[in-house]
Amino acid sequence: MSDLALLDGKRILLIISGGIAAYKSLELIRRLKERGCRVRCVLTAGGSKFVTPLSVSALSEEKVFTDLWSLTDEAEMGHIRLSREADLVVVAPASADILAKMAAGLADDLATTALLATDKAVLVAPAMNVMMWVHPATRANVTTLEARGVRRVGPDSGDMACGEVGAGRMSEPMAIVAAIAAFFAEQAPPRPLAGLHALVTSGPTHEPIDPVRYIANRSSGKQGHAVAAALARLGARVTLVSGPTHEPDPAGAAVLRVETAREMLAACEAALPADVAVCAAAVADWRFEAAGQKLKKEGGGPPRLVLAENPDILATLSRPGPVRPRLVVGFAAETERVLEHAGAKLRRKGCDWILANDVSPGSGVFGGDSNAVHLLTRDGNDVESWPRAGKDEVAARLAERIALHFTT
Repeated sequence: MSDLALLDGKRILLIISGGIAAYKSLELIRRLKERGCRVRCVLTAGGSKFVTPLSVSALSEEKVFTDLWSLTDEAEMGHIRLSREADLVVVAPASADILAKMAAGLADDLATTALLATDKAVLVAPAMNVMMWVHPATRANVTTLEARGVRRVGPDSGDMACGEVGAGRMSEPMAIVAAIAAFFAEQAPPRPLAGLHALVTSGPTHEPIDPVRYIANRSSGKQGHAVAAALARLGARVTLVSGPTHEPDPAGAAVLRVETAREMLAACEAALPADVAVCAAAVADWRFEAAGQKLKKEGGGPPRLVLAENPDILATLSRPGPVRPRLVVGFAAETERVLEHAGAKLRRKGCDWILANDVSPGSGVFGGDSNAVHLLTRDGNDVESWPRAGKDEVAARLAERIALHFTT
């Protein structure tokens, strides 16, 4: 699973202690924020000699906490709240002083009090002079902390600000990010789709009429993108082929952007082989023989638009052959006789499952945040009617159903 998928939404409490390496903590905040983490920071008195609360706050987009005796924060037992609301506590840089206090169980400032009060895992990134790092007291403190379950990344060896060379440099921000991601990877639940490749289509297609106009549909891409994200969370390697949409890229998915139905089919075929294909895109059935120049209104009536049938992506992927996915899932967006039309589509296309939904005016499905679907199997006789739910919930249920198919 990628760092983006592992870290998105995680809450990190970053404690910045004193040392010249504190400048690296600013880059660490930026990298964690890029990956969707919420980063709250405690800045020690020593740390504030090297980086300012303003710079830390600007990058984290959060209030910076510095004072154990703040009447405002501590009225709400701030040190307890800070330490308990995080998913992981990171000390970077971890000076020799704060490591010693942690080992001894001291709590004489906000940082050490939060560390003593936390019930969450702690990761330290030591940074100090080489002689301080190899000193028996520091080595004993590190051994004590590791015996208690404190995780460590670094230190690295190299030139130091003091002019000496050796072990003691704080690990680079991306190495710390990797250590944080490794921690969450260990905590992640089993991923039943690990090792499988999922191909997902999403969004509408745009079929040009001329260089400035096109025909499209009302699909937002929300459901297809949610399916891609749900499959990635269960461990699948996901390729998402998306038509034009304003939806953000799902975490953990490789996104291929296309405009037309023919481009979408080409991208899908290039992405094969796949173990499962979920065709959630609302693909235009027809295209125009597009004009080379903008069509003008010249008083002679509307232009004659010649339609041609687009390739059928779902039927093409369902066709028997060596690269046919083991499971092909289609969507049937209907406005009447939903189950009847969906069953006919299931048989006509040759796919394995169809998710049918009612997209008639007033349903709120196109562009909305919720959906009510019926799952039909290959013969169309077995129907599972799922209650209306958010599109993320529908996607999660479908991903779990797919996982069950591959594990039983």
